[in-house]
Amino acid sequence: MAVEIIMPKLGVDMAEGEIIEWKKAEGDTVAEGDVLLEIMSDKTNMEIEAEDSGVLLKITRQAGETVPVTETIGYIGEAGEEVEAGSPAGSDVDVKRTTEDLEAAGLEVPKAPAQEAAPAAEKAPLADNEYDIIVVGGGPAGYYAAIRGAQLGGKIAIVEKSEFGGTCLNVGCIPTKTYLKNAEILDGIKHAAGRGINLASTNYTIDMDKTVDFKNSVVKKLTGGVAGLLKANKVTMFNGLGQVNPDKTVTIGSETIKGRNIILATGSKVSRINIPGIDSKLVLTSDDILDLREMPKSLAVMGGGVVGIELGLVWASYGVEVTVIEMADRIIPAMDKEVSLELQKILAKKGMNIKTSVGVSEIVEANNQLTLKLNDGSEVVAEKALLSIGRVPQMNGLENLNLEMERNRIKVDEYQETSIPGIYAPGDVNGTKMLAHAAYRMGEVAAENAMHGKVRKANLEFTPAAVYTHPEVAMVGMTEEDARAKYGDILIGKNSFTGNGRAIASNEDQGFVKVIADAKYHEILGVHIIGPAAAEMINEAATIMENELTVDELLLSIHGHPTFSEVMYEAFADVLGEAIHNPPKRK
Repeated sequence: MAVEIIMPKLGVDMAEGEIIEWKKAEGDTVAEGDVLLEIMSDKTNMEIEAEDSGVLLKITRQAGETVPVTETIGYIGEAGEEVEAGSPAGSDVDVKRTTEDLEAAGLEVPKAPAQEAAPAAEKAPLADNEYDIIVVGGGPAGYYAAIRGAQLGGKIAIVEKSEFGGTCLNVGCIPTKTYLKNAEILDGIKHAAGRGINLASTNYTIDMDKTVDFKNSVVKKLTGGVAGLLKANKVTMFNGLGQVNPDKTVTIGSETIKGRNIILATGSKVSRINIPGIDSKLVLTSDDILDLREMPKSLAVMGGGVVGIELGLVWASYGVEVTVIEMADRIIPAMDKEVSLELQKILAKKGMNIKTSVGVSEIVEANNQLTLKLNDGSEVVAEKALLSIGRVPQMNGLENLNLEMERNRIKVDEYQETSIPGIYAPGDVNGTKMLAHAAYRMGEVAAENAMHGKVRKANLEFTPAAVYTHPEVAMVGMTEEDARAKYGDILIGKNSFTGNGRAIASNEDQGFVKVIADAKYHEILGVHIIGPAAAEMINEAATIMENELTVDELLLSIHGHPTFSEVMYEAFADVLGEAIHNPPKRK
């Protein structure tokens, strides 16, 4: 079926656009992403790319014409496909537009022939042990998929081998943030006297039993909440390892249930490295260290990614001597380089020893302590070590499925469907974006497609990411390095928290916001924040980018004062050299 090319709405105020030039002619073959034409709105010129591949079948509006937004200007389809002017794809919008045009011209509007609605094909009733969807795994992707499927009227089952909530709620996002709040409180105590708060004593101790118990109470409250939501949505819950079979049955112990569709949301597990000494009981994973009830005097962290840096900061704030060992040339290397180096500098001032461009070749245990031998010839001695080199998909229970894999991850399409029709794999298990909130979106998309066919794609392009250190770090979109590689000519805007009123008043005036934009159209390519409330502010940036606002359009908004978010507004303004609280840009 032919696909419409429409006049895009490039901004909130855009009502129409002028076609400057078609870059393709009727009959030309086009690929998704090819430039089709150039248009001009009231603000700027922009090239419009093809959203589908095929043949440019018809151009309905020519160069020089001004066209209202969302109006059809052409069609892409298969070679030889015929398109009738007015409603080639039989869309209601096209028929309505044609009718309005005829009425405006004073012409008679032909009546559409009466058509009987084709009866919807009825599905056979489900057996007692049969479900519309069986979800395997109760983490973010899994419980979202189960609840969304139930909202759509499906009979849903979910299978979880341990606790609902997955890694995020049990041994990841939530318990880590509980501990990081302690680190933030301790930072506040250090600033208290300078703010006129004279504590009776600045000496404090950390009660690890109470710390762990409080963390466990937070986890229990949230995991119980997830189970309650599943129950309220009438999702049938099974506890145990689900063995998934090619005939879409799932065996849990001695019981077998059948699904018309299966959603594999088995998540991920801690990645391990094969070096001598790695099996020492003094080497902990991120799962283990969250239940540690005795504080070590020293800790070596193998891996300077998000988990290693967050947990390293927690123990450093408790007074533990922490050394981070990272093979890349900087910590959290997926981050924008300028932000990464700024965070590294701040953490070093907090007492963390960070070694980069080096790896661990061997671990030797003696006298109840570890010696980590590094591949540059140096050594790190510590009471305990934390292994935090990332996570890998959890494939337990999926051994019977002959799934197409990609780098040891389940390969899925945009609809989250695997190589086996009717089996979907959202979340960490597909390795696309191993973030809980990305898993939420993939899970609900998988459920919608399982219930109604391929109706929705998972668009993860503007998924924000955050590191919950103090100060926080967050990003969405492209780094400066990636943007320069792709676009060449880019604009950079920055503004610092050092001049922000609320940040100064809060003793949180470290860091900055950095905005990366395309030089030609001022399209926003990336936003990077290091500073207070970064993990909250980045959601505004993600929404701005998802809705394709340009820098110019963002600057039409007003940000409240005094707020941390004023720094982000000023960074956008600095892209155009218009930041009020920045010195003039050098030309």
